[in-house]
Amino acid sequence: MEELANLFHGFAVALQPFNIMVMILGIVLGVIIGVLPGLGGANGVAILLPLTFSMPPTSAIIMLSCIYWGALFGGAITSILFNIPGEPWSVATTFDGYPMAQQGKAGEALTAAFTSSFVGALFAVVMITLVAPLVASFALKFGPAEKFAVYFLAFCSFVGLSKEPPFKTIAAMMIGFALAAVGLDSITGQLRLTFGITELLNGFDFLIAVIGLFGIGEILLTMEEGLSFRGGNAQINLRVVLHTWKEMPAYWMTSLRSCLIGCWMGITPAGATPASFMSYGIAKRLSRRGKTFGKGEIEGVVAPETAAHAAGTAALLPMLSLGVPGSPTAAVLLGGLLIWGLQPGPMLFVEQKEFVWGLIASMYLGNLAGLLVVLTCVPIFAAILRIPFSIVAPLILVLCAIGAYSVHSSTFDVVLMLVFGVLGYLFKKCGYPLAPLVLAIVLGDKAEEAFRQSLLGSQGSLAVFFSNALVGTIMVLGLIALFWSALQEGYSRLRAATA
Repeated sequence: MEELANLFHGFAVALQPFNIMVMILGIVLGVIIGVLPGLGGANGVAILLPLTFSMPPTSAIIMLSCIYWGALFGGAITSILFNIPGEPWSVATTFDGYPMAQQGKAGEALTAAFTSSFVGALFAVVMITLVAPLVASFALKFGPAEKFAVYFLAFCSFVGLSKEPPFKTIAAMMIGFALAAVGLDSITGQLRLTFGITELLNGFDFLIAVIGLFGIGEILLTMEEGLSFRGGNAQINLRVVLHTWKEMPAYWMTSLRSCLIGCWMGITPAGATPASFMSYGIAKRLSRRGKTFGKGEIEGVVAPETAAHAAGTAALLPMLSLGVPGSPTAAVLLGGLLIWGLQPGPMLFVEQKEFVWGLIASMYLGNLAGLLVVLTCVPIFAAILRIPFSIVAPLILVLCAIGAYSVHSSTFDVVLMLVFGVLGYLFKKCGYPLAPLVLAIVLGDKAEEAFRQSLLGSQGSLAVFFSNALVGTIMVLGLIALFWSALQEGYSRLRAATA
């Protein structure tokens, strides 16, 4: 009952007029970001993060999370109407969404996509509401060793459970650790890796790095690809919406299965993109209409969209309850919380109840608002793709520069942003993932501090990381996650040998 009372209190916070205004604004900005290929939720949140500096933390995180929900919705518009995935997780939506649009069923495809996205997100938010408070019961048991164990689990999960090659993930993470070590040593007070540059005494600002890596890097890559937009108009009227909603209950099993896949992939660092592909593949295999997938089957739109939104929303659960982001966007939001002086983790539910439950309540309201906005404004958002990219790209670059400058009012930060932009471009060209790099920049110094405090308390003994059941369990889970692919391969070989 206490959780229910907290949730109602959270709705009271989220329904304040200013919070409703930033919620709608965040949804609209997010859909625009989702419609523009190459940006994405993480990039949009990173670029627009400086807009929230003058807001209260609760309003700021509501706006940023709504930008994320909007980007998730917006990615389906370009996928269905133009066969251009606005987001990586929207690729699977193009398989059946675009053929439906070519057959004159764009309204049905968009309605199915938006409704499925809403269902997936709602399922994940209910899960967060029920599960997240349970983690808070462990809040007072977390010392330095337990904190490091959680960070260790996060890093190992990205290496072992990610679809990226482990070597590339580790290499990206090591660069992130090196960047996180720049500046004053928090334990000894010694300067590290500043090379005489006084502006680096406080290290690299997380926001500068993220704006450069995601925003500038994506723009450079998109400019190189010479992206051009083309497609047809689309309209959704009430008759189309009601007709599609009448059909959708027939796919309840696909929706439920996609919700479960999405939540699982969101809590682990796999993310929304693998969730959408996995859900589409399983639906194609199990559906009675599997042979018509790829030719304009509405079930082929329902499956990936439900899973992608469930994964994108569920990624916030480990970020809030453990301080471990489950996606690149969650990593950016984690950095935002740290900027506002909030430490994500089990203690957040004890020390900042109003903030946490206000955010959870805004997830319900934000997704409902997002569904209404996209259903009513699709023609307007689709028209954005008529703007030449030669006009859009400079506007985004200017936004990035303003955002970087506003952090410390320093032109050096703008130069750093450009350097990180080139680094992000090189990473993408070489196929190296950015999420582990961002994770290491955000958590690297905190993991180091927790590790050294643990060793100081145990007089240098590594046994402190297995000194009780809680820390030992988390460390063992981290080791299992690290070697998960090797364990799977060994198990497959053993089965083959037995057979």
